[in-house]
Amino acid sequence: MIIVPVKEGENIERALKRFKRKFEKTGAVRELRARKTFSKPSEKNRIKMQKAIYVQHLQLQDEQ
Repeated sequence: MIIVPVKEGENIERALKRFKRKFEKTGAVRELRARKTFSKPSEKNRIKMQKAIYVQHLQLQDEQ
């Protein structure tokens, strides 16, 4: 459960923004979307490898 204490005289929009940020960091929405459909382990591994290749490519570009 996410608790966001609201200080006296604090704008409600600011407190709501803090709540949204904390909620996003928990990854609840991301997990729900991932559980919505089944993906095979081989598909997960392929996506993981593609992401690793992409990140490595970006790092090599930054070094040059």
